[in-house]
Amino acid sequence: MSEPIRFYYRGAVQSVADASPTQTILQFVRENMHCTGTKEGCAEGDCGACTVVIGEAKDGNTELKAVNSCIQFLPTLDGKALFTVEDLKQPDGELHPVQQAMVECHGSQCGFCTPGFVMSLWALYLKQEGRQEPLSRKEIDDALSGNLCRCTGYRPIIDAAQRMCELPKAGFDREAVSQALQALQRKEMFVYRQGGQTFYAPLTLEQLTKVRAEHPDAVILSGSTDVGLWVTKQMRNLGDIIYIGQVAELKTVTEKDGKLEIGAGVPLEEAYNLLCRHHEKELAELRQRFASLPIRNAGTLGGNVANGSPIGDSAPWLIALGAEVVLRSSAGRRVLPLEDFYLGYQKKDLQPGEFVEAVSVPLPRPGLRFRTYKLAKRFDQDISAVCAAFAITLEGNVIQSARIAYGGMAATSKRASKAEAALTGREWNEATLNAAAQMLEQDYAPLTDMRASSAYRMKTAQNLLRRFWLETRNDAPLSTEAVNVFACA
Repeated sequence: MSEPIRFYYRGAVQSVADASPTQTILQFVRENMHCTGTKEGCAEGDCGACTVVIGEAKDGNTELKAVNSCIQFLPTLDGKALFTVEDLKQPDGELHPVQQAMVECHGSQCGFCTPGFVMSLWALYLKQEGRQEPLSRKEIDDALSGNLCRCTGYRPIIDAAQRMCELPKAGFDREAVSQALQALQRKEMFVYRQGGQTFYAPLTLEQLTKVRAEHPDAVILSGSTDVGLWVTKQMRNLGDIIYIGQVAELKTVTEKDGKLEIGAGVPLEEAYNLLCRHHEKELAELRQRFASLPIRNAGTLGGNVANGSPIGDSAPWLIALGAEVVLRSSAGRRVLPLEDFYLGYQKKDLQPGEFVEAVSVPLPRPGLRFRTYKLAKRFDQDISAVCAAFAITLEGNVIQSARIAYGGMAATSKRASKAEAALTGREWNEATLNAAAQMLEQDYAPLTDMRASSAYRMKTAQNLLRRFWLETRNDAPLSTEAVNVFACA
């Protein structure tokens, strides 16, 4: 039995029964609803021209997030609300304050990217409702990190972000949206069939385990930030899909026995914010530079780990901290050290019918010195050339344990076992550092590609280890600014 996709859009509940399970939200609003304000620029979640806002019922409230509609599949909208730039028109026909601010500040040039900027700003506008203090530049930059302007008009757009809060307020009927969402919530697993494909959206961990056992070859879909590109760029036929975005148990975070267990369905933005409470200084910059806000809103930490990309930015620091991956199947639970989960390029230790349930991250312990660094061609929203993570435990000035992991240096995110051995049991001084840096040449044989040469990767990997020493040694560490210049120039 197949049920229609039901969601709230343009002030009414939409019911769709004839769309492909991999039709994107962008394609639907443009081709089916003829709402052409939302644009396609890249079809891979990079440029932000397609930005929309998704509303979801959470703890009795409506949670609103900006996402990239070009890589989100339409069935994932079931039970949610969709807002596009057409929804900002005011009842009296006037512009919304976000749009008016863009006009006043000359924030639109060619105009192609403007609807995406407007929707990112609208999400920020709603988020700051009720507060008195003005938006900070950092908040604005983070909100716009997923929007690219090819006319280089960022300054007036940032001016518009500040101006929008000064204009007369525009209301948003949260109660109407909340009531619509409550009426759309399902009590049973959503199953949608079309064109020989089936889209399963289980509600519980038990249902997910059962449907996964019955369909071990189905594609597991979470945030669609990678799987979406399989369709839009590689034109792949995904076959059956199991969507985990409605499984309540996978959206939980628990703290127990000195570890934080993060469910596979917890969004990256939420996961990183939680982890930054324990590792603020060490993870804050990486959190900001990890993709864009719309990608972090949609993607999940569990999905990032399960994807296993050699240039994924989560795996190196998770491995350095000694994180474990929790796997589940009908046979029960299985826990692996994260570094053992990756067997080779795009190869994971997953048994038939098994899926990632959670990621378990150790919390800080006495004597821990931990840092993570990302090198890329631009600051925001860029794939790493090298991502490095270091974690040592010191007793006095002696290294009791060492864990080093790099992304971009091998076919998987990989530990530097020889460099670790050169550190363990020795004093944390420059001689020890130099010995460990030399051993990195035996741990890795990095490749040359469009992002960096092999020689660059090796040199910067060694320099980042030196930066770590400069920041964490006991005797008069340099300022962060001086370390940046010295270690990575």
